[in-house]
Amino acid sequence: MAKVLGSVWALLLGIVLIMLGNGMHFTLIGLRGGIEGFSSAELAIVTSGYFVGFLSGARYTPVLIQRVGHVRVFAALGSFISAALIALPLLTEPWAWTLLRLLIGFCMSGIYVTAESWLNAAASNETRGKVLSAYMMAQTLGIIGAQGLLTLGDAATSVLFICASILVSVSFGPILLSAAVAPVVEVSRAMSFAKLFKASPLGAIGIFLLGSVYATQSGMGAVFGTQVGLSGSHIALFIAMLFAGALVLQTPIGWLSDRMDRRVLICGLSAAGAGSCLFGWMAGDALWPLIASAFFAGGVTTPLYALLLAFTNDSLSAEEMPGASGGLVFAFGLGAIVGPLAAGGAMEVMDPYAFWLVLATTFVAISLYALYQITQREMVPVEETDSYLNILPTASPMAVEVAVEWAHEHAEDEQLAAEAAEAAAQEEAFEVALEEAFEEALEEALDEAFEANVAPLEEAELVEPDHEYVAEPLLEADADTEIAFETELLSELLPGAELTTETEAAPETEPRSQTASERDSEPHEERDPQSPYQFDSEHQPPKGPWPSMP
Repeated sequence: MAKVLGSVWALLLGIVLIMLGNGMHFTLIGLRGGIEGFSSAELAIVTSGYFVGFLSGARYTPVLIQRVGHVRVFAALGSFISAALIALPLLTEPWAWTLLRLLIGFCMSGIYVTAESWLNAAASNETRGKVLSAYMMAQTLGIIGAQGLLTLGDAATSVLFICASILVSVSFGPILLSAAVAPVVEVSRAMSFAKLFKASPLGAIGIFLLGSVYATQSGMGAVFGTQVGLSGSHIALFIAMLFAGALVLQTPIGWLSDRMDRRVLICGLSAAGAGSCLFGWMAGDALWPLIASAFFAGGVTTPLYALLLAFTNDSLSAEEMPGASGGLVFAFGLGAIVGPLAAGGAMEVMDPYAFWLVLATTFVAISLYALYQITQREMVPVEETDSYLNILPTASPMAVEVAVEWAHEHAEDEQLAAEAAEAAAQEEAFEVALEEAFEEALEEALDEAFEANVAPLEEAELVEPDHEYVAEPLLEADADTEIAFETELLSELLPGAELTTETEAAPETEPRSQTASERDSEPHEERDPQSPYQFDSEHQPPKGPWPSMP
């Protein structure tokens, strides 16, 4: 990861500075608008103006880049943003702010497209996933850090607006100085909403409703805090928690997304978001319950955006994904335009706490529609889904296309790796089974051979239960066999002689070296009972008894 960051750190630094300036101005609109006495409906129109410009910039900036190049477009758009930020405290009228916000949205979208194209060119196929993750983290940290900078000044003055303008202007330095190659910007034609809805109804409707949620949180959150009486520092903390929750929950939600039915996860996360908003509605103006509600409500919003993109891609072919990405960004932008208007109108008619009710209602609509879709379509097998897209709603269509392409390729690589690992595991299991079978067969063969050799020995009384070797039966049997053979031979030589092959059974105490015929033909001498051996006068061999062989 350090090596990857080393190659794109300047671009990421520029992105952080841009998000610091943009995040400051988002919250400043609500703070300064409350000070100027703007109504909720007026501030809702100002907020929607930004997303109108952002959606337009996403469409027309690639055309401008192809005409005049990256550097010129980037420099021109950056200059317009700096001027508009400084003009906001000078022209404190709702109509002027609406036009300035529309211009800022258009220019900010173009800057995203340009910076993301350079970032994509600096990444390789192997590092693109990590670069995208680093890019999204830089954006989130920039927005969170911007809320801390708001506590350093007073929104009633022009200081904070000037600081935001300076940060945006300074961000161009590292980006322009590090971007040596001008990459080609190609954005596919967006898929129509009707075709997108036909391919993935949940993806189309869900992304539209989620755009409403995101714009209401980021654009009307400061308005809500101002109208319920929160201080500037508490409002900054409230907005920071909306994005801090996304930073914390993004990873575990992404992990679950790759291991379960994404429709169930979308339904569950939307229901959790609705519950968080209802808790905030009941909390009133209590600070820490509001902070907790913001953390969980914002924490599920950004992951839901990435989850809906990934779910939609699961229903499309690889050729349809680039066009669908543009269609999803457009649907999200439409929802972002409508959401603040609905929330501002409800807050104007009811009270500021309608902010939570509008968010909760939208979350419930997403959850119920996801639940309905579960009953209408079969689940896409987990092994056939693309990887989770770690991407923010502020990303341009080009970044979404790149992320979708990377997720598709990454899912294919993971599937191939899983198949290779499964094949290796099967081969290893086969080898182990074969080795066990061989050992078992060898052991059985040895046992059978041992039993075949031991059985005759036991029948011939060569082996006793205590496995002691006894020689007498074998030697006696050998002697009888030899006598029978000699008798048969003599019978052939002397046909008239009467011979017998019977032998007397040797007593257990008799020595092994004499047969019955030998004992009859040889004289015996009396033995001394006190001596086990007896020698004759001519020193012949002893007459026994012989000791038994061991």
